[in-house]
Amino acid sequence: MHWLPLGTAVLLAFGIIAIGTQYVVSPRTATRSFGLPLPEDGANTDWWLRLKGVRDIASGLTVLAFMAWGVPRGVGIILLVEAIIPIGDMLVVLGRKGSARSAFGIHGLTAAIMVLAAIPMMMDVP
Repeated sequence: MHWLPLGTAVLLAFGIIAIGTQYVVSPRTATRSFGLPLPEDGANTDWWLRLKGVRDIASGLTVLAFMAWGVPRGVGIILLVEAIIPIGDMLVVLGRKGSARSAFGIHGLTAAIMVLAAIPMMMDVP
């Protein structure tokens, strides 16, 4: 496996785990950088936001698990499939007329980096 895609995958995995942890610990603070306004306030708002955090943590751990398993093609496939998440986030933010800067600069850039890291790993022959 090439060191650059592998290093990128590690950074992406730890990055999404960190973001997920922030959503679990301080959901309203984490939501401010997403690109949409905070959801309406309610007794369960923080708990709904924490669900995103749990899913982010699981996404990062999935990448790390495949890396530990030592299957470069599997890591590439997981990154490629998980790139759907930031692409969807970008489209949701743009669809709601949220911050285009966050949509493209955070979500779109993340998706592009994931795809660019995935391609060489998927082509790596074990």
